Amino acid sequence: MTIGNLAPKKERKSRKNKAIIDENAPLLPKGEEDVGFDEFNGASFTGAVFNLSTTIVGAGIMALPATMKVLGLGLGIAMIIFMAFLTEASIELILRFSRAGKSSSYGGLMGDAYGKYGKILLQVAVLVNNLGVLIVYMIIIGDVLSGTSSNEGHHAGVLEGWFGEHWWTGRTIVLLVTTLGIFAPLACFKRIDSLSFTSALSVALAVVFLVITVGITVIKLIDGSIGMPRLLPDVTDVSSFFKCFTVVPVLVTAYICHYNVHSIDNELEDSTQIRGVVQTSLALCSSVYIMTSLFGFLLFGDGTLDDVLANFDTNLGIPYGSFLNDAVRVSYAAHLMLVFPVVFFPLRLNLDGLLFPSSRPLVLSNTRFALVTVGLISIIFLGANFIPSIWDAFQFTGATAAVCLGFIFPAAITLKDRHNIATKKDKILSIVMIVLAVFSNVVAIYSDAYALFKNAKIPSPRE
Repeated sequence: MTIGNLAPKKERKSRKNKAIIDENAPLLPKGEEDVGFDEFNGASFTGAVFNLSTTIVGAGIMALPATMKVLGLGLGIAMIIFMAFLTEASIELILRFSRAGKSSSYGGLMGDAYGKYGKILLQVAVLVNNLGVLIVYMIIIGDVLSGTSSNEGHHAGVLEGWFGEHWWTGRTIVLLVTTLGIFAPLACFKRIDSLSFTSALSVALAVVFLVITVGITVIKLIDGSIGMPRLLPDVTDVSSFFKCFTVVPVLVTAYICHYNVHSIDNELEDSTQIRGVVQTSLALCSSVYIMTSLFGFLLFGDGTLDDVLANFDTNLGIPYGSFLNDAVRVSYAAHLMLVFPVVFFPLRLNLDGLLFPSSRPLVLSNTRFALVTVGLISIIFLGANFIPSIWDAFQFTGATAAVCLGFIFPAAITLKDRHNIATKKDKILSIVMIVLAVFSNVVAIYSDAYALFKNAKIPSPRE
């Protein structure tokens, strides 16, 4: 699972309009002639779309119905669309400045604009964001397979429902088996295009989840068991107004894919396709997000949990309801298992670049590759067993690292304008992105802190 500059030089020259590789970017291996991927002629447009879509559609989708509970369907869907356009604009800025600076990694781009410390800051942000996201993946898989408890009571997992409560259906054992049997093997690939098949399968599984959810909701709409949902937030005082901002980190996290754009671009046979890859992926993922938010909130209303998958343990009141419940949960748990290595890839690469900036490429050192992989998977496993809620993880990563990766860093690079290519419109957009990101996330953090002091649970839409 190496990135673009691992292809042999003679092969890279045959690719259309391929940008020059920044050999000094620490996130990228440099010994291209030694790697031996001569058979790799570049990733296809379809494979790139699947890999980027898989990066985007991860755990965030499970918290989106809960954001509708806070914002209401009208404002919530509008925010999803707005975030998609803002994400596309920020990625376009990253790619344009990468071409100008001949940088082939996000870290290299930050280093080009802000030097060594800018590069380090980017790497730390990727570590925090991706660790948080992967911990959320494991938490959701644990919720689905082993069950979870909330204010509304205990929600049984799939294994518990099938076999009853046993030591081997417990959360720790299930996550351990999943980690050793699925995550570890998939994390051993050294080129991200090697995951294009599993990425396509993961997107298909997400669609299965969506189709079943839509079907259940339509049936319940026809029989009249679903009422009219709120279209706007229920704002009655200052506290409820601030509560609306707690969904911002969740929405930001749902679209973060910036750390994988360069990896996918580097492996494309034709780099001029990358903008189309980004736009296609964002359109696909936004459609999935809107459908999931709409039908998930319609189905469960004010009973929607932080992790909507946990809602699928109740009697749906329709034929084969129990079977459909299990199909929804198992399909999305399998989806997350296949998404895991795509998000893990840049996490490992950035950690290695941070710890060993002067060492030989990670893919050329099997010992270092194995140690970094095992260490990271162990940390993720421990985090998933000690962090109680995906909302807690999203609030932390979304309000810190994710907003930096998605908006603040691209805007800062544009305002620095080291190559004098930024237009007035670019700079205005960058200022708007920074102001929106800082203001909304400061308010979200304040709201969380205020809720803690009041011994309430305002950050979570479960109340």
